[in-house]
Amino acid sequence: MADFPWLRLRRLRRTETLREMFSETHLRPSDLVQPLFVLPGRGRRESEEGLPGIIRVTPDMALSEVDGLLRKGIRAVLLFGLPASKSPDGASACSPGNPLFEAASEIKRRFPEAAVLADICLCSHTESGHCGVVSGDEVANDPTLEILAKYSVAAAGAGCDAVAPSAMMDGMVRRIREALDEQGFQDTLIVSYSAKFASSLYGPFRAAARSAPLRGDRRGYQLPPGNAREALRELAADAEEGADVLMVKPALPYLDVLSAARRLTMLPLAAYCVSGEYAMIKSAAGRGWLEEEAAVMEVLTSIKRAGASLVVTYHAGEAAGWMGRAT
Repeated sequence: MADFPWLRLRRLRRTETLREMFSETHLRPSDLVQPLFVLPGRGRRESEEGLPGIIRVTPDMALSEVDGLLRKGIRAVLLFGLPASKSPDGASACSPGNPLFEAASEIKRRFPEAAVLADICLCSHTESGHCGVVSGDEVANDPTLEILAKYSVAAAGAGCDAVAPSAMMDGMVRRIREALDEQGFQDTLIVSYSAKFASSLYGPFRAAARSAPLRGDRRGYQLPPGNAREALRELAADAEEGADVLMVKPALPYLDVLSAARRLTMLPLAAYCVSGEYAMIKSAAGRGWLEEEAAVMEVLTSIKRAGASLVVTYHAGEAAGWMGRAT
């Protein structure tokens, strides 16, 4: 290899135009997915202290949110349904009263070009706050699968383009794929939370979604933070069961897993930049400790660089606005 002074790598970085020409990683608004929390009722908007700038909305109010996102180039939203009441087993998630279904139907009717993803989990719907049916001191895997499958079919029937099972139950992708196909939803995508870690960074989300466990924790079904090889086994299993897209969650602490997954599979990969990651940046920026726009764009670029095709982030709308201003 040539040595200095013949080798001058800074030549590629000398101007903004050259830096853009030789950029290895490109971030676009269409790479981002905005989460939306949907409340029952009409005409309501609620803020959440732990997620500044993020609101809970009723289905009718979700339309204005989606309209604003589309205008910025964000093409996809991930819906979380927040019920008026909960049930012991979470089967209430499948009832027509789940506001996720109404929101999906209204969004697809008004904005057919938008991609609507439904988070499929029971944590907001069970009285226990766990992601599945509680039996004794355990979350029962197989009974939970049947409710997740029914929930997925209902979401597809409401117009969702994709279902995103996040319960980390063994066999959930296979059972959901079977149920969707049996009911004529062969074209509905499964975006599986395949490598979802038992993270300390979910706190603001659990407050917004009212989904914190009343007792115990989720370490019996979510991944241990130190287990990258086990995460790859989960990703490979979901790919074999029929997932269309595989997800790693959270994003920043697990970029190594995301990068390894990119080498493991040809499937599209998603990464979820979770509520705690969002809140940390917001908090630091609010205290003047960092510049929010620069930090967010660096974070999102790093997630794309590690191998993500899509990034789910609460910063999606803001980031798209910054990208649009830059052009």
